[in-house]
Amino acid sequence: MRKDVTDAGAMADQQVLILGGRGRIGSSVAQDLVAHTEAKITVTGRPTSPEVTARQKGQPQVQFLALDLADQEGLTKAIASHDLVIHCAGPFVYRDASVLKTCIEQGVSYLDVSDNRAFTRKAIACREAAAQKGVTAIVNSGIFPGVSNSMVRHDVEQLDEAERIHLSYLVAGSGGAGITVMRTTFLGLQEPFEAWIDGQWQEVKPYSQREKIEFPAPYGKAGVYWFDMPEAFTLVDSFPVKTVITKFGSVPDFYNHLTWIAAHVFPPSWLKNPGGIEFLSHVSHRMTDVSDRISGIGVAIRSEVKGYKEGKPACVCSTLVHENTAVAAGAGTGSLAELMLNGKLSKPGVWPVEQVLSTALFEATMQSRGLNIDYETTAEAVVL
Repeated sequence: MRKDVTDAGAMADQQVLILGGRGRIGSSVAQDLVAHTEAKITVTGRPTSPEVTARQKGQPQVQFLALDLADQEGLTKAIASHDLVIHCAGPFVYRDASVLKTCIEQGVSYLDVSDNRAFTRKAIACREAAAQKGVTAIVNSGIFPGVSNSMVRHDVEQLDEAERIHLSYLVAGSGGAGITVMRTTFLGLQEPFEAWIDGQWQEVKPYSQREKIEFPAPYGKAGVYWFDMPEAFTLVDSFPVKTVITKFGSVPDFYNHLTWIAAHVFPPSWLKNPGGIEFLSHVSHRMTDVSDRISGIGVAIRSEVKGYKEGKPACVCSTLVHENTAVAAGAGTGSLAELMLNGKLSKPGVWPVEQVLSTALFEATMQSRGLNIDYETTAEAVVL
């Protein structure tokens, strides 16, 4: 078992293991750590290609380890020799909490980029076990969920009483991410999900109730739809609000219409068939190879929290835009990893980002990475 990552003077000797580190998100996390820490980084995945090997030669801080997550003995050995494990091997709808449980057994800190409600519940169920072992584990890091959760926390903290959270996400084209993200999108269309609306859980159909939201330039007004995200329930646990809305949309807009058709017109069996998911994912990925040249691969987030300040209705809004979704996700996860490695973020247990990361630390790490968040507070009559 590795020594506690918070040991003074051990920064340069720390070892970080990134599972799924060959994917677009995992690679972005590795690049963020190279830029902001001195940790030695091991990325895992399938046997390396000559192109990747050539790129890696210029980064002595990073090494590759061929590892199958189904190889429990190999996984345990790899985890035990590192100080921090970052799980980027999605789609998380197919994952259980075995990696997290192994980290807890080995006393190793843990981060993941999970974006699935069921996986998140499995992970949070390990909170007491992690606390007893003194292991800090943070789930749902990245850009959304992740940075978005911290934006909400900031907005909630500006009010005396928060009642309604509305999160809107917009991704241009592929977002610079790989085919795994395409799979995640279509998998999220399979079943209705529960949303916290007016103080009670209500069933919502995915990709329904289109709404036009004003995002910062270069996007402007864009359509977003209900989408199942883990923050739809973690934010309810984190803050005493009556409503939490999570909506997602794409640019160009025709992708929204195609996704709506997949959710509402295609036979349900298509979306529940692994072959159907693979077909849709690969077709979509090939389409974005073309459209990315026009739309770009950026991301926009808009957090709106309504409530009361000094007895009057108020609305706090935070917005973020980044030109590359995958890079922004890497910054969100990498910033948490940096804080964990330098001992500034330690809370034994398993936590969503908004329950463990202070606004002060969040803003400092975002500033250091050039991720600019704009804030606006309106003290006026609003409909809650």
